[in-house]
Amino acid sequence: MKIVARHDEAPGVKTLRLEFQNPDDLEQFKKTFRTGMFGLYGIYGEGESTFCVASPETRNDYIECTFRQSGRVTSVLANADIGDLITFRGPYGNRFPIEEFYGKNLLFISGGIALPPTRSVIWSCLDQREKFGHVTIVYGARTVADLVYKHELEEWENRADVDLVLTVDPGGESPDWKHRVGFVPTVLEEAAPSPENCIAVICGPPIMIKFTLISLKKLGFDEANVYTTLENRMKCGVGKCGRCNVGSVYVCKEGPVFTAAEVSRMPAADL
Repeated sequence: MKIVARHDEAPGVKTLRLEFQNPDDLEQFKKTFRTGMFGLYGIYGEGESTFCVASPETRNDYIECTFRQSGRVTSVLANADIGDLITFRGPYGNRFPIEEFYGKNLLFISGGIALPPTRSVIWSCLDQREKFGHVTIVYGARTVADLVYKHELEEWENRADVDLVLTVDPGGESPDWKHRVGFVPTVLEEAAPSPENCIAVICGPPIMIKFTLISLKKLGFDEANVYTTLENRMKCGVGKCGRCNVGSVYVCKEGPVFTAAEVSRMPAADL
């Protein structure tokens, strides 16, 4: 795949837009990709790294991936330039069943670098906005600088058909910050979205997911109507390395998308 665009999202966080060089690969991707799936992105001679497809299934002529520079492969990917070729294997994993969300209100909750997989669902729904009810997005990061997709956050904020709640951790605000200050679960409870006819989608660090699930339960959300992705646990992506095991569950083979009801049956100490 060829890098056709790149963007600095936050310190150490990049977004790459990739285009297929083989038309047959593009057609196969269009047939198989659904939001929530992931891939293995690599550089010849350096290895591969596993993370989500951040672009929506409604815009499948290309792939966008967003990642934090944290190791050998991601460092090489971060330094790749427009016009360079990289490898992609996928898509793998299961998906968010968007067609089951039709006619329902939607609540998206994300923290930090975990917005990319949620963004794939958000745009897949906003691109067919008439099929859904009320849309609320709650997103937070440690600091203002750590917020990703800042240009899209501004677009969502200006849309009349989306309610956007932004927050940063205490001490992470800037002098001109006009939004909330507080941790995502606390801000979520203060916003108090209604659980009636509502689907919630969560993605974030494990500790955020843990406390957000508790907050959603307080608000009256049914675990069967709450979805999350555990993609942060994956490494090899094909069920061989064992890093993604949660009890008997292989996240990369049976997930990465699970309902809160399924997560509640997993060994808590392994999450």
